Amino acid sequence: MNPITLPIAELKPALAGLGKVINPRATLPVLHHVKVERTGDGWIALTGTDLDRFVTMRLEHPAEGPPMAVLIPYDQLVQITKNCGKDERIHIEPGCIKFALADSLGEQKVKHFPIEEFPVTPRIKTEAIALPPELRRSIHEAMECASVDATRYVLNGTFIDTSNPKANYIVGTDGRHLYSANSFTLPLKNSVIIPNHKFLGWKEFNADGEWQMKVDEKAVQLSSRRWRFISKQIEGNYPNWRQTIPSPDDARTHIILDPAKLEMLIKLIQRMPCHDAEKFQTIGLECKEGQLLLLGKDSSNEPWTRVPVLDAKAEGPEALIFLSRRFLIKALDYGLNTISIIDQIAPLRFHNKGRQMIVMPLRPDGANTQPPPNQQPAQVNMPPPRPVLPAAPPPKSMITNPTPEEPTPNGTPSPLEEALDLTLQIRDKFTDGFNLLRDLSTKLKAVHRDHKNSSREFNSVRSTLRSLQGLKL
Repeated sequence: MNPITLPIAELKPALAGLGKVINPRATLPVLHHVKVERTGDGWIALTGTDLDRFVTMRLEHPAEGPPMAVLIPYDQLVQITKNCGKDERIHIEPGCIKFALADSLGEQKVKHFPIEEFPVTPRIKTEAIALPPELRRSIHEAMECASVDATRYVLNGTFIDTSNPKANYIVGTDGRHLYSANSFTLPLKNSVIIPNHKFLGWKEFNADGEWQMKVDEKAVQLSSRRWRFISKQIEGNYPNWRQTIPSPDDARTHIILDPAKLEMLIKLIQRMPCHDAEKFQTIGLECKEGQLLLLGKDSSNEPWTRVPVLDAKAEGPEALIFLSRRFLIKALDYGLNTISIIDQIAPLRFHNKGRQMIVMPLRPDGANTQPPPNQQPAQVNMPPPRPVLPAAPPPKSMITNPTPEEPTPNGTPSPLEEALDLTLQIRDKFTDGFNLLRDLSTKLKAVHRDHKNSSREFNSVRSTLRSLQGLKL
């Protein structure tokens, strides 16, 4: 029998990619295996799955030999590969793995597992759609803004909105900030929600050439030159994200940053003191006399430290607004160098050409946000650099976040501010009710999905038992 030969140099990255989809805690033993096959054309491919997602990697060169497919335990392949040199090869045969051992071949037995038990890889028969680098970049940026909350499963993906055939949008949100990008037109009949997965951000997959996408009613496929990722689409209706986008005409104050100085500005933001680093990571933006100032402080009972930002141009009325610095850093890292502000309680809009990020503002902690009459903006004696801390868990909805409201100079809220607080509290109560209903619906869908997966696994076990009953000793 002609074995399947796997070069270690290609097998190691293949196992690293397959390991991102293979679940070590899967209840079905077959899901702990890698399908190694040689096609009729001689191409050798390795496939791993967790039932909902399939990852396949094809080797660089075809090989001679008849078609063959075997299942090899993933952990066993990893262990053998670790003990082999980069220039070596292993040989796969039914029931064993052969590898170099001194001047001969060593052999390790593999427990037989029927190839028929391995889940069938879905085949999407639609035409492939090329995804240019700019579109792939937008997909990655939207993924980084998507939710990871399992109770809001519909937000755990990147939304390709095709409701406008002439201008498709890539959207991602977690309820506290929202990213969107347009200027794309894809030949898609319906909108798609691509489930976010760590494999899609893996360096090897992104360095393997241009992406191609295939979509049908149930699944989506993203492939490169040698890799292929197939996943079920996220079911459900994506929220009407356009409602959260403030009208550009409503913005009164605009901050324009030098694109070449964004990296330096990010480092400056990281150096700013932060009094609530474990919660909101609040930072202030103040536009005054055409200049942009960053506001931060080490503790809540201290006055705000104001640091001017050079090479930043502020246009429009004076403004003061607070937000999470991790969102500010993310927007700048994306190259969104224009900030549009409506007022203290309206969302901020970071934008650059066809890409934008909408961020909900925060409320300051009640300390006086105005500097004393004789205080000048601080320009020196900055605190030492401090690392960016992990992001706080997001609230349930963008519109239920605390919003900034600067107190009067004597520290006592005015009647107008108190009335505004009451309206916000009433709005939040209604919003909480709608959020609970939406979360309940999402949880019921998750329970239904788990029930379907359990039924599938039970049917697989039952078919295995039936096959065992037919064996004759």
